[in-house]
Amino acid sequence: MNQSSSAAYSVPQPLGALLGRLPPYPGSLMLVTALNVGLADQLPADVRQILAGKKLRIHVRDAQLTFDFTWSGNGFAARSGGGPVDLTIGASAYDFLQLAQRREDPDTLFFSRRLSMEGDTELGLVVKNALDAMEMPVLDWQRWAPHRVLARLAPQFRGPGIGPRRHGESRPE
Repeated sequence: MNQSSSAAYSVPQPLGALLGRLPPYPGSLMLVTALNVGLADQLPADVRQILAGKKLRIHVRDAQLTFDFTWSGNGFAARSGGGPVDLTIGASAYDFLQLAQRREDPDTLFFSRRLSMEGDTELGLVVKNALDAMEMPVLDWQRWAPHRVLARLAPQFRGPGIGPRRHGESRPE
């Protein structure tokens, strides 16, 4: 798909202007939740080490949305936004969706000027290569079925009375 045909799928300018007025932190929090559920467990140890403490930004150009986050060592963490970042990755909402569904690769989007990386280019290459190495599409809708998401989240929230019971196990009252 060329740049002009991807423009047909752009967020309309009035909607982008409205979305751009939203406070950035709640969106960043939602993004890191999705990243932690879908990607964090697949990051190799060397990539986690390189990402540690780096300030990252996703800029959805047509929607005028910006999401700031960092790697905390255990997962992605939202940042309140603003200030300098180590790496900004920018594209349209449609192109980010194409990347997530593995319908486009980052190199194609980059060389057609539909994806941009600004800042630490070495860090950008690490991120790109880590995403390329992941085997599954991030937006495989079956993977995001509620029962599958809850199964992936359950180990983080287990405690007394939470999670499935084993045969013969009783719950505390």
